[in-house]
Amino acid sequence: MILTSTFTTGLRRTLPALALAASGLALTGCVVAPAYPGDVVYAPSAPPPLQTEVIPVAPSPVHVWINRYWGWGGASYAWRPGHWAMPPRPGYMWHQPRWNHGPRGWSQHGGGWGPRRH
Repeated sequence: MILTSTFTTGLRRTLPALALAASGLALTGCVVAPAYPGDVVYAPSAPPPLQTEVIPVAPSPVHVWINRYWGWGGASYAWRPGHWAMPPRPGYMWHQPRWNHGPRGWSQHGGGWGPRRH
């Protein structure tokens, strides 16, 4: 009886953590933007028009505004709203992703943090 009670209590404590870990693993494949600035993503159709956004006041003078954009999620476009972020190191800036039309369809050349371009 004590063994069963201890097992049940342990299972009740462990089950939520296991469910959270499993959902985290399942969501790791949900990428809508290239992982690295050099990555290219292809889409069969043009991205929708950009949505209008109001840029709020910066949280600090160090924060950089990252513009909104449409990312390709593998089956459809996903809206990525703009937001404030801190550069990972001094002298870095956000390079906005861009869409170009070419022979393979629409290609998104990834955005990401990188050294300032002169």
